Amino acid sequence: MYKAVMSTNLRGIDSSIVRVEADISEGMPMFELVGFLSSEVREARDRVRTALRNSGYVLPIKRITVNLSPANIKKNGSGFDLAIAIAVLAANGEIHPKALEQKVFIGELGLNGEVHPISGILPMVLAARDANMTRVILPWDNYGEGMLVPGMDIVPVAHLSDVIAYLNDGIEPLKPEAVEGELPGDNGNDFAYIQGQAFLRKACEIAVSGMHNFLMIGPPGAGKSMIAKCIPSILPPMTMEEQLEVSKIYSVCGLFGQRQSLINQRPFRAPHHTISANGLAGGGQTPHPGEISLAHRGVLFLDELPEFRRETIEIMRQPLEDKQIHVSRVNGDFTFPANFMLVAAMNPCPCGYFASEDAARCHCTKPQIDRYLSRISQPLLDRMDICVSVEKVRYNDIVNTSANEPSAEIRKRVVLAQQIQQTRFAKEPYQFNSQIPARDIPKYCPLGEQEQAFMKQQFDSLGLTARTYHKVIRVARTIADLEGAVTIGLPHLMLATTYKSMDKKYWEVELQ
Repeated sequence: MYKAVMSTNLRGIDSSIVRVEADISEGMPMFELVGFLSSEVREARDRVRTALRNSGYVLPIKRITVNLSPANIKKNGSGFDLAIAIAVLAANGEIHPKALEQKVFIGELGLNGEVHPISGILPMVLAARDANMTRVILPWDNYGEGMLVPGMDIVPVAHLSDVIAYLNDGIEPLKPEAVEGELPGDNGNDFAYIQGQAFLRKACEIAVSGMHNFLMIGPPGAGKSMIAKCIPSILPPMTMEEQLEVSKIYSVCGLFGQRQSLINQRPFRAPHHTISANGLAGGGQTPHPGEISLAHRGVLFLDELPEFRRETIEIMRQPLEDKQIHVSRVNGDFTFPANFMLVAAMNPCPCGYFASEDAARCHCTKPQIDRYLSRISQPLLDRMDICVSVEKVRYNDIVNTSANEPSAEIRKRVVLAQQIQQTRFAKEPYQFNSQIPARDIPKYCPLGEQEQAFMKQQFDSLGLTARTYHKVIRVARTIADLEGAVTIGLPHLMLATTYKSMDKKYWEVELQ
């Protein structure tokens, strides 16, 4: 007898419907799985057979063939176990065919029949909805994630027997109690606690307002890491679309947990410098998103930038431009979103005191400093819109008890600046000044004669490339937006070139 049920297959951060077909016929007794399967899917044969036996169902001594269609798409993961078990039971006459209509089955089976949670539930349920399915049977622990998709009836099950009782007898399984949605948290990092560093604070505000990549260079203890950790406190709230995008990525990576709300806080990822290329960009035999995708719609902070392997950080050059990353493997090509703001911090030399006020404390040799700085390539430096030289904090700043401007006030200006950009780019595929393509620079960032003359002089004196020239213009546009200026003025360009020329202090200085 032949029967079929529906399940889903995860591919990258998206999912598609898979038809699980089971046929029981006369012939040599065997249990065969076909359909371009990965090793974990092939192992379902033993899990399903044992789970059925421990749930009181004995498979007939016949030829059992299970096909996962379409056969030209690689099937990955352990989420097909439940669908395979139900298809086999239906083919054996244990489940009425009418009970299988408009339902999708997702879940991994334990040998005792328990239904275990899996990763990627959110995109799977979205795929079921797009396929006009009305009901999804999934693991109990995945209920909170599955119920986030509107218009779907989610049935959580803890054991295979619960599924069979639901299909045959209409016994609805109990559902977990609803919990309150997650509210934006306060991690305790606020610009109100940053003493001094007015120039750095302003640069940070400009960078966030236009989502510009941001590099801080300075001695140890100057507050680079603390500033970076305060950035989430001035990021604007996430839209519903952004929450869904980020939640899908975290769901696929198994980082969604048992929350019952979409991720509504912008990501802040700070990987250690020992991270591998696959860990940063994503990859593996079955590619999964890496840190740059986990930072999508948020911030990727790379502390001690030169300590990262050069081949690892060079991977970011293409995603920084395209806002997505392509991973090619034998199983196919995968595209992961990577629209993030890069924030990096580094010392100017191995000891950290070169070209600072405490330069006398630096005992690094010129070859040592050259090797250290050469770990950051010029193409990667060109992609940093704002570069700030961080000076050590003064004693008077540390003991100053006067109130500093809190993050809440800075955030208001950031939100207003981003609203100006979103209105300006309403008909464009991009949202922020940092994303303006070179072809649209004259349209959205026109310069007067005086401003053009200034930029010509800066282009020649600073040795700007076409890429860095456009980045200076984009930063100037953001500075103008923060001030509510309609056009870019000379003061805006002067400040923007100051931020971009800071790296020259370290990469072109001649040691005596």
